[in-house]
Amino acid sequence: MRDMQRDLKPSFMVLLTLPATAMGFALSVQIAVLSVLLSTKYGLEIHEIGLVWAAGPLAGIFGQVIIGLISDEAWFWGGRRRPFILIGGVLAALALLALPSLGLIANALGLESVLGVAIVVALGLDLSINVSFNPARSIIADVTPEGRIRTKGYTWMQTVSGTVSLFAYLIGAVMGNLALIYIGAALVLVLSIFPVFAIEEPRSLTPAQDGVEPEKTPLMENLGSIALLLLPLWALIVYCIYAMGLKIAGIEQTSFMPEYICFGVTMLLMGYTLLAKDRGREFLKEDLVEFRKLMVGHAFSWVGVQTMFVYIFAFIQERLPGLTDKELGSVIAISFLILNAVAALLPAFVLQPLTDKWGRVRVHAACLASMALSYGAIVLFAHSAMSLYVLMAFVGIGWSAIVSLPFAMMSLRVKQARMGLYMGLFNLSVVLPQLLVSLGVGLFVSRAPDKGVVFMISAVSLALASVAWLGVRRMGVESAGAEMAA
Repeated sequence: MRDMQRDLKPSFMVLLTLPATAMGFALSVQIAVLSVLLSTKYGLEIHEIGLVWAAGPLAGIFGQVIIGLISDEAWFWGGRRRPFILIGGVLAALALLALPSLGLIANALGLESVLGVAIVVALGLDLSINVSFNPARSIIADVTPEGRIRTKGYTWMQTVSGTVSLFAYLIGAVMGNLALIYIGAALVLVLSIFPVFAIEEPRSLTPAQDGVEPEKTPLMENLGSIALLLLPLWALIVYCIYAMGLKIAGIEQTSFMPEYICFGVTMLLMGYTLLAKDRGREFLKEDLVEFRKLMVGHAFSWVGVQTMFVYIFAFIQERLPGLTDKELGSVIAISFLILNAVAALLPAFVLQPLTDKWGRVRVHAACLASMALSYGAIVLFAHSAMSLYVLMAFVGIGWSAIVSLPFAMMSLRVKQARMGLYMGLFNLSVVLPQLLVSLGVGLFVSRAPDKGVVFMISAVSLALASVAWLGVRRMGVESAGAEMAA
């Protein structure tokens, strides 16, 4: 096994992806069953389902950033990332098992509504996933050299994870959501426990060229610099705090003016970020100007993707009104099965060769543009289950890029000794848009007379993401073939 790791053999590269695969499968189970389960079995309204989904981003804000920071410095149970992958995997399996029993848990606690229990269970599931996901991604960067090999690690991560996740939607479509939950819990447990003991983590993460020991890097002491790093997301942070406060206080929102202001300010901040001059390595000698640009493009991507994941059930219910609850779940499962089948095959077999020739930034922007067009086509032409399935295959092109390429590009722009922390900070460009979708977009969708607005929002978001990614400076080490052009 040590020889496999030293030579970075294909079998080891596959093994390296399994912890992330476990968490990806848990997330796939959640995406496949949570909205439908809450709507059909427990009778929650659209805005209430959005509130339950808000638990995930909240878990991500604290889980990935804090765990990322801790895992950079920690060493126990024979590893830096290993302990958190193990803990998160066990807890995620337990949280999945709780999903079919929300009503029983509520009754046992003497509660009339399952909403509170659903939020707590969803929060526990997402926190568990986030505890493991950051270390599972970071361990790939820990044991691979930067450049093409690391890109290969992340594209294989998506290929393996996506292929395994296909079974989540296949099981849901054929055997039903209950079987999916129980099988998923077992698979998550196995894939998160056994592979990490076969991976030997490096005791030091500081490459010789960095010249700075991790313990001498006062990153968390400089909160002002971290706040500046998160400049593109300031408006989203303020809005999420405001909207969550309204939810907790039970105040019903009567106007969308806060959302319009948030959108306007966010566009200004993100525009400023994309137009900022490259001033070199400005903070801790790292390329954080470009890091912020990556966050901009990734944030727009996730507004569109999360809107689809959470509210596609409302769109399908309106377009195909004759479906039973079981048929609705089946259509959603098949749609996501097709989406993830494309996303599983493309990264290693298509995107990797294309990035070698054209570079990651160009390929990624093109994939997002195709995703925006596919979302628009769904609004116009998806009037049957079959037409939806066909168009979801084209959506999968962009999805395959989102879940593989950004991590490799981000890892080139920060210090490897702080990879866990920066993975957590970069994840804010995922979880804050997710929280926005739960708190703001959900209310908008619930009041919209045409649920096609779900994919209209997704289309606009992905179009903005594609434009934003074109503002990212390409690096020579991003691809072998594009080295001179970048």
